[in-house]
Amino acid sequence: MNELTINLKTEGKTPLYEQIYEYIRSEIREGHIVSGEKLPSTRALSRYLEVSRSTVELAYEQLLSEGYIEAQPYRGYFAAQVDGLYQFRSQDQQEKKISPKTKKSYCYDFTPNGVDLKSFPYNAWRKLSKECLSDDRAELFRLGCPQGEYGLRRAISSYLHQARGVNCTPDQIIVGAGNDYLMMLLCAIIGTRHKVALENPTYKQAYRLFENLSCEVCTVDMDAKGMRVDELEASGADIAFVMPSHQYPLGTVMPIKRRMELLGWANEGVNRYIIEDDYDSEFRYKGKPIPALQGYDGKGKVIYIGTFSKSIAPAIRMSYLVLPDELCGVYDKRCGFINSTVSKVDQLILQKFIDEGYYERHLNKMRALYKSRHDTLLSALKDWRGDFTVSGENAGVHLLLHFRDGRSEQDLIRLAEEKGIKVYGLSEYFVEGEKKRESVILLGYANMNEEKIKEAVELLKKAWKK
Repeated sequence: MNELTINLKTEGKTPLYEQIYEYIRSEIREGHIVSGEKLPSTRALSRYLEVSRSTVELAYEQLLSEGYIEAQPYRGYFAAQVDGLYQFRSQDQQEKKISPKTKKSYCYDFTPNGVDLKSFPYNAWRKLSKECLSDDRAELFRLGCPQGEYGLRRAISSYLHQARGVNCTPDQIIVGAGNDYLMMLLCAIIGTRHKVALENPTYKQAYRLFENLSCEVCTVDMDAKGMRVDELEASGADIAFVMPSHQYPLGTVMPIKRRMELLGWANEGVNRYIIEDDYDSEFRYKGKPIPALQGYDGKGKVIYIGTFSKSIAPAIRMSYLVLPDELCGVYDKRCGFINSTVSKVDQLILQKFIDEGYYERHLNKMRALYKSRHDTLLSALKDWRGDFTVSGENAGVHLLLHFRDGRSEQDLIRLAEEKGIKVYGLSEYFVEGEKKRESVILLGYANMNEEKIKEAVELLKKAWKK
């Protein structure tokens, strides 16, 4: 073979050598140039294509490095056997076969799971990332401690004690990639022969996880103070999953008396435990924060779980589990061999973020930001004087509107949608088969600034006007 007819685009953005490389690679892949076939010499091909010889040499070097062609001394270049080479389809081919799901866009989204990512501490995170990677330390890229790096666990232990009243040592903490992973790990530690009771309405993600992990699952009704202990006792459950600091989705804050009743229930059974998910505990806008339930536990009955996804960013994927001393030994025996799911580099960055005071400053900033949006939303709703009551305010990043005018949640959601607003109904948090009491709409405010909140509420007034 002395010639290869390649239609080179001299005015295109793709370099000439890359066009030659792409053409020959494609011909070899598709079998038009068969294994062992001789290619033109660099001199002959450059003369034929009227390009410099170095351009052709660059293309051949790339094909050589990827194994598409072979060079034989004094003989030239030959097409290689490509059966054993990895071949990736182009993105265009993949997109033709995969039909993307169409997701409706909204001008305003009152998602209760929102986080203001525009306020992410990019500069501090970038600085700490550079510091962590400035030294060529091979140790950073070795497998670390299965529980998470000790320095990070020590920083988390100190933060939890000061901010949440949690009593623990670094040895009781396990760091993992998100709450979902840690709850799956917890099921491996304590086993699945338990009946788990969750609050009703419930945190569906946890409900589905326990159910799919073969645990028997039930829900227990709540009153104004949280999970009803009398119904918990009657359910026959031996594990209670609760969110005492700010229940999701109702936003209930469990008072100290109910917490003591819950601990009393746990202490009455040998294998009874309480899983405390400290959801939204960082954001409280009225009154003093109530310490975590774990801080009142003197008999090792509370398993505490928390995350940095809400306070920093969801993509951080770093959560932590605090085990009672008794379960630490069980963890070592059953799961101590499971490697950590969080990279050591990310753990070191977060450790520095906490130790050097960036996390505290970031929390204070976000608390002030969310409080401003919380107050703006409450003020706009107060001026409205609609036929609803508000609950779940003063903590977290969402509140609830309870409607008394007989309209269904579906109607309210549809009317808001017609104005380009996404709102969420409480009914989706009830387990299938549970009775729905009233029409309740959740309004989150974390991902909208004050102006957008005001605009959205004005549109909701028009949408829901009777």
